[in-house]
Amino acid sequence: MAPILTSNPSVTLIPEPLTPVNFAPFGTAICSPLPREISIAPQPSSLPPHDPTPVLANQNSALKYSPVSPLIDRYTHSCPSGKPASARMTMFCCFPRKLRTITARQQPDKEVFDVRILERHPFTNQTFIPTDLSSHSKVGDGEEEPIFVVVVAPTLKGEVATAKNDAGETVAIHDPPDLRNVKAFIARGGQAVTYGVGTWHAPMVVLGPRRVDFVVVQHVNGVDDEDCQEAAFGEGVVVDLGGKGQYGRQEKNPARLWAAKL
Repeated sequence: MAPILTSNPSVTLIPEPLTPVNFAPFGTAICSPLPREISIAPQPSSLPPHDPTPVLANQNSALKYSPVSPLIDRYTHSCPSGKPASARMTMFCCFPRKLRTITARQQPDKEVFDVRILERHPFTNQTFIPTDLSSHSKVGDGEEEPIFVVVVAPTLKGEVATAKNDAGETVAIHDPPDLRNVKAFIARGGQAVTYGVGTWHAPMVVLGPRRVDFVVVQHVNGVDDEDCQEAAFGEGVVVDLGGKGQYGRQEKNPARLWAAKL
């Protein structure tokens, strides 16, 4: 279990739409540089300037933009163990999170997500790429598409925070998250996100009627504290998601779903 910080502020986050510009301090927001309606590969010279500059590929049937997000490995020269890392591609099947309802007198009910833990990868960045999420807000049957919420915080470099471990002992968290400047972003289909090296972030938060599967790309060396560091905290850091039911979902019985496949 992650050590629990002995102090943290009360913060209510109003999530912003995820864009390359507003997410730049924390990593890379990845989205197509082309409008959806373009269906024939244009000549790169006919397009507005873009970094990276596209080139024609696939027998002139595609535009290749490379690189769109870095693959960073800082293990060899930076991690205490000196153990080298290797690139790894993983599948995370992320199920919708439960929300908490807040009822206030003479105001509509609203829902919040309680952020209880942040993690970081001190020697690698980490990219989440949804594999089955439409960029349309609704699919053919009219059901709302899920969203995913990206919660990030800057690192207080060179600082030390105190926390309590499972045994009740006081431990130190070096380079802790800056909870005074934590931010939340709403991401949708057609977007992926790369957390920068050492960026504190919440485990993936999916909201909506169904799970979202992500391909995750990062480096690992198998040393727990070098691959992932965690900091937990109590109540106080919440994402305000607005009106109740906006990101609701119908509860389904997993056993019945498995039985239907057999």
